[in-house]
Amino acid sequence: MSAETAAPTRVAPMEHRDVLRALSGLLIVLFVAMTSSTVVSVALPQIIGSLNGTQSQYTWVITAMLLTSTASTPVWGKLADLFSKKLLLQIAIGIFVVSSVACGFARSTEQLIAFRALQGIGMGALQVLVQVIIAAMISPKERGRYNGYLGGVMAVSTVGGPLLGGFITDTSWLGWRWCFFIAVPFTLLASVMLARTLHLTEVRRPDVKVDYLGATLIAAGVSLLLLWVTFVGTDFDWISWQTLAMVGAAAVILAAAVVVEGRVREPVVPLDVVRRRDPALAIIASLAVGMAMFGGAVFLGQYFQIGRGYSPTEAGLLTIPLMAGVLVSSTVAGRLVSRTGEVKPYIVAGVVVLTLGFLGLSTIDHETSLVIVSLGMAAVGAGVGMSMQNLVLVLQNTVPLSELGAASGAITFFRSLGGTIGVSVLGAVLAHQVATEIAAGLTKQGIDPAASSTGGSTLNVAAMPPGVQEVVRAAYGDATGHIFLIAAAIAVVGVVASLFLTPTKLRDSVDL
Repeated sequence: MSAETAAPTRVAPMEHRDVLRALSGLLIVLFVAMTSSTVVSVALPQIIGSLNGTQSQYTWVITAMLLTSTASTPVWGKLADLFSKKLLLQIAIGIFVVSSVACGFARSTEQLIAFRALQGIGMGALQVLVQVIIAAMISPKERGRYNGYLGGVMAVSTVGGPLLGGFITDTSWLGWRWCFFIAVPFTLLASVMLARTLHLTEVRRPDVKVDYLGATLIAAGVSLLLLWVTFVGTDFDWISWQTLAMVGAAAVILAAAVVVEGRVREPVVPLDVVRRRDPALAIIASLAVGMAMFGGAVFLGQYFQIGRGYSPTEAGLLTIPLMAGVLVSSTVAGRLVSRTGEVKPYIVAGVVVLTLGFLGLSTIDHETSLVIVSLGMAAVGAGVGMSMQNLVLVLQNTVPLSELGAASGAITFFRSLGGTIGVSVLGAVLAHQVATEIAAGLTKQGIDPAASSTGGSTLNVAAMPPGVQEVVRAAYGDATGHIFLIAAAIAVVGVVASLFLTPTKLRDSVDL
């Protein structure tokens, strides 16, 4: 690396007007990426039902996207340090558009899962690149204010996604396939806007060497570990030769990745950054928040539709308290962070509120008052809004501009990893609990569970006899509370990690 490139430079933040122009396109990209996930969450019971899918395939439609997004995130983050951030963003948009169209044309659950895996690569890239580009334009202290905009987009997309998904699914002349097609025009619009408004000072580095070996090892190790989490307890036992083979191989591959990352000049995951006290604690807290939030919230749509019998549109409306909590808390906390320069109090408060929200939701069953469910969702949303983006700020505040992409990719990677593990583990717990309760319910009605083809393996509840429908709905409604209790226990880890963060002031410059 040349001395000129390696020398630290103090980069002045962009003017507010210029930032807003570029930010508009970035926020549309983030909106579309998040909406493409939430629009499916409410529609999934209908989608899997129409494709005659199973509960395990329901989880896999979500897990496949999270797995590829997680495995590719640190690679995209590192590439953002080495190459043009704008070009990478346009490539990610292209991947996302193609995969969204492919998902819309899927003819089986297997095809849908495969195309969602491709979509996850684009979604992971969009989410981390938007964060990297914003961080390259705005200082950490001022970024708190703009995080309010991010929180607003997060809330609107997550509220609008289920509502849009419910409307599309309930509209006969559209159908669920438009849940994927609808993202395409908005993404293309964002691409045009960014081509005109996004102007970054790119540092040309002729001596760049991409760590392909490290990236491959990380992706392979994480993917193998997540596959084990998905299959263990259902396809094979926790103590079995399959567990030994998959976990052992994942451990060896990831250990090799650590060795490689410690020796190469341009590591995908900078070990010197993640070993520091505050970045390490922020990563642990983000992993816990990701496990709790993704793992818990992703099954709310299923709870309202299957457990309570609401339509997709109604299920989307019922999730509004969750997103209202995100909108209000992220906006208020973001402005307070920019005003004071302090971030730790809001992170601690957020993770505590998140934990309390999941504890409240752990008490629900198929007859719980919607008021109680709404209060629990609002608390979860408020906790996410106060903690998630501010944990990213903690990490970004400790690194120079030259390491911003890798550092942002690292924390996004661990948060997505937590979400993927959370969805897989909680999905497996839910499937086991539901199967047990359905078998017990059918036995009480004098129906042999082994002889019943509708004993919970399919989500096409409408095709079941009325008596069996009642058993299935009660099983899903009652079992959901159990996974929220697990989510609360996971969130406690985030509370402990956030308490040990060092109280520091955010810097007011883009670079160190």
